[in-house]
Amino acid sequence: MKENLSPLFASLIAFCLSLLLASATHIAMLTNVVLIVFFMQWILYIPAYVYQTETFYDLGGSLTYLTAATYVFSNNYLSHGLNWGNLILSSLMVLWTLRLGCFLFSRVLKKGEDKRFKELKTSPVKFFMTWTLQGMWVSICSLCALTAIASKTGVVVNGLFYLGIVIFILGFGLEITADVQKTRFRADPKNEHRFISSGLWSYARHPNYLGEIILWTGIAISSFSSLQGTQYFTLISPLFTYLLLVHVSGINILEKNGQKKWGHLKEYEEYLKKTPKLLF
Repeated sequence: MKENLSPLFASLIAFCLSLLLASATHIAMLTNVVLIVFFMQWILYIPAYVYQTETFYDLGGSLTYLTAATYVFSNNYLSHGLNWGNLILSSLMVLWTLRLGCFLFSRVLKKGEDKRFKELKTSPVKFFMTWTLQGMWVSICSLCALTAIASKTGVVVNGLFYLGIVIFILGFGLEITADVQKTRFRADPKNEHRFISSGLWSYARHPNYLGEIILWTGIAISSFSSLQGTQYFTLISPLFTYLLLVHVSGINILEKNGQKKWGHLKEYEEYLKKTPKLLF
């Protein structure tokens, strides 16, 4: 009984925190967006559990990001007209989510499964929790940008805005380069039982996640001048991304899997000692 209640309790907390953060913006549209985000995740969960598949999990997350960004941008455009800052920030979010969604979807199609869900998908409450947590990820990560876009003035285009764009481009480029390098490494049959330690992966064990954190930092900086009052709470986006990737769904799981695969290898132990997780 306790095993069933814990995932449900975690799901409730995730939903309430996301809704609370949206409410802090005092923009009704954003509360609606969060409700839409979670509703989409819960709808997608049903066929995923019925057919016991995680194939479209990441694609569902990207579709939700796309829906949220399009909904807020179009509503602001219809009410206040075109704001170039809104268009640029929305376009960057759409570009990022389409690239990541297509990349992750193609990867799971090639592998046939995502090992993260091997045990989770057999439990209805645990699998429901993973979809709900994805709703939290979409909501909290995107809220600072969505708040800026949804504001009456729209995204303020100034020095900070351009600085954020530059940082976003650097992070986005880093993430793509790291993903390409690892994909090519994995495609070589000679590397089937080896770990990648070349290219960007020689400087950090998870350069793709570093890029993710950097690009969301850029989004937060570009959004900063458009926020006011309690809306500044939405700037937790990059911190939330860091905590999620390092301690929950990303690095934590990959490091454990790495130990299982290569923990007995001396070269892997040396790689762990000399190479930081994220350059720090």
